[in-house]
Amino acid sequence: MITPVLESSREPEAGWACRWCRSVDGTVVLDLGDQSAADDFPSEADPWPDAVHPLAMIQCQGCHLVQLESDPTSPDEPRGVEPMALRRQASDAIDSIAAAGLLPPEGALLEHPSPHGGSWVGDLTARGLREVDCGPADVVIDAFGMMHDPDQRTALQSRVDELGTDGVLFLQFHTLAAIVSQGMWNALRHGHFAYYSTPVLVNMAEELGLQAVGVWEFELYGGTIMLAFGRGGHRSEQVNQLINEEVSAGVLDARVVSTLQEAVTDSVTQIRHFLDSHLAAGRTIAGYGAASRSVALLAIARVRNTELLGIGDASPAKVGRCLPGGRIPVISTRQLTDMRPDRVLLFVPDLLDEVRSALPQIEQHGGRWVVLDPEPVEIQPVGATLS
Repeated sequence: MITPVLESSREPEAGWACRWCRSVDGTVVLDLGDQSAADDFPSEADPWPDAVHPLAMIQCQGCHLVQLESDPTSPDEPRGVEPMALRRQASDAIDSIAAAGLLPPEGALLEHPSPHGGSWVGDLTARGLREVDCGPADVVIDAFGMMHDPDQRTALQSRVDELGTDGVLFLQFHTLAAIVSQGMWNALRHGHFAYYSTPVLVNMAEELGLQAVGVWEFELYGGTIMLAFGRGGHRSEQVNQLINEEVSAGVLDARVVSTLQEAVTDSVTQIRHFLDSHLAAGRTIAGYGAASRSVALLAIARVRNTELLGIGDASPAKVGRCLPGGRIPVISTRQLTDMRPDRVLLFVPDLLDEVRSALPQIEQHGGRWVVLDPEPVEIQPVGATLS
């Protein structure tokens, strides 16, 4: 039986105010109820049950920024291994801004690190830039970093203040347009305070005196945007075009964004059907990628530690711990392959090529990868033909 999730029709919690414009007029567009902290990986010996906290997404009706409603948790995430897909995307992004003439041949570089990894410093210093600890800087980089700051106005203002007179700020983010269009409700997690659309982020920067002078789109995470901002110049036509596309898609309309609530029930229904049917057939199931996005997904789908053999992960900091809530153990990649599972649920779709290459034993032993995106999609083995 699928337990219905909360509807997204309630009023914002008392005392809520927008993290950007401080408006108190907001619409709850996604409510996942009480969930364990996504960055808390307890040991088997830790007291149970794990603490839970409200997890909801709200859209400000003043500036339209989509954001985490509240977060009483304390960040303490064991650092994961930087995915190859993230490294490749960073390299592609640097090539793109260089080709556009927005990367100076020398000068000061300041990067705001992200818990997701993906540092650009090595590639940029190899191109002649020098890293500094504070501004003014000729290049300021923020790839998936600013979303982790609860005070969005202060966070963006600090990045503006770090720019030299002719400096360029590059902001990269998982776009709300992709999250909504693909029903990626599990992008919501504690510690992610903002979910940007292009029109909203451009308006935020313009309030602080910056113009969006360039934009690039990438496939990472199902849809990633990089915007370039400078103190002078005019908003580029490419930026205007993307803004128009996203507005037409409904990123400023709470009724459209709230379709994420419907996506929860759809994906949970499919996940439960997949698990129940395969377990009933006697197949063994494991997971891969002890990612923060998997915590609420597994909890809402009521996936128990008796249903998954474990969740493989390449991070030594996570192996030996458990995912909160269901206490599914995190195991090493060696343990995972030794188990010879019939199906492996992949919680981070961007890792598919990397894990198939690194862990060929899974398919060699007759197993199959199943991408949760967030519905289960079974991947055919290399060389297989569809019937």
